[in-house]
Amino acid sequence: MSTTNTNINISFFSTQPYDKVFFTKVNEQFGFKLQFFETHLGPHIVNTVENNSVVCVFVNDKVNEEVVTKLAAKGVKLIALRCAGFNNVDLAACDKLGIRVCRVPAYSPHAVAEHALAMLLTLNRKTHKAYNRVREQNFSLDGLLGFDVFGKTVGVIGTGNIGSAFCKIMIGMGCKVLAFDVIANKELETLGVVFLPIMEVFAQADIISLHCPLNEITKHLINESTIAMMKKGVMLINTSRGALIDTPAVIKALKNKQIGYLGIDVYEQEDKLFFKDLSGDIIQDDTIQRLMSFPNVLVTAHQAFFTEEALSQIAAITLTSISQICANEAITNKAAILL
Repeated sequence: MSTTNTNINISFFSTQPYDKVFFTKVNEQFGFKLQFFETHLGPHIVNTVENNSVVCVFVNDKVNEEVVTKLAAKGVKLIALRCAGFNNVDLAACDKLGIRVCRVPAYSPHAVAEHALAMLLTLNRKTHKAYNRVREQNFSLDGLLGFDVFGKTVGVIGTGNIGSAFCKIMIGMGCKVLAFDVIANKELETLGVVFLPIMEVFAQADIISLHCPLNEITKHLINESTIAMMKKGVMLINTSRGALIDTPAVIKALKNKQIGYLGIDVYEQEDKLFFKDLSGDIIQDDTIQRLMSFPNVLVTAHQAFFTEEALSQIAAITLTSISQICANEAITNKAAILL
């Protein structure tokens, strides 16, 4: 344990019970003072940050210019994201105010890739429906017909760590794998993955899985125009970021059967819903209610990352980066540093 770390306070936002468990355990090696808030970070909560030089945030925290300015005034020197995506952070404002930013560029990519596979197989073989039927003593197979995944053409958009892991899984299942990325992955090409322009991937794939970051170029990548390029009845899986999908366009495509199956672990307006127990509430979001009304739609609440291995790695990578930045040491995971 570093004795210098005992003087560093870290405020965690959007925390769940599992965050406390894993970060507290890993922190035994570091000795930081940890403070956990269940609420998300936003203008309403910034004033609670006192004598803390580091804040740790998650995917739905609002780290815009207003929040960054207030954090800087409070003496915050580092914003640590315990996730890979950073579209919710105003990096320009952080840079201007001298706040460092780090993230977790990769954490058990197999966790997310395997969840994408689980969604694919559940939608196809309808195991969630079969489970409920049998519990009600209904052993009929009507309505449970699926298809062989073997031999199907799978399109993978984005071949970073998670996309690469997903490609390898689908190759192992005997699929033809097409992929799009800015730069072709040579290792995947040697395994048989064919890199094509994105429009050709959309046109040829029976199943499309999204594994790309959210930015100005990829926002609403799946829209009315791109959906029209796809095969009728295509299966679409999204375990990346909700705003990659134009949800109203997808609902329209579900209604006219252009999209035959939809699996989403992320949702554009998820910050108002996910990671909360709303079972006793009336959900005001009509769009998510409409999505969940389709029999061929599967929604999970941003749980693709949720494995023991991934949570352990997230905590270890986050606290290692914080320790090295605060001590002005050489950074061992350079991909983790954004500013």
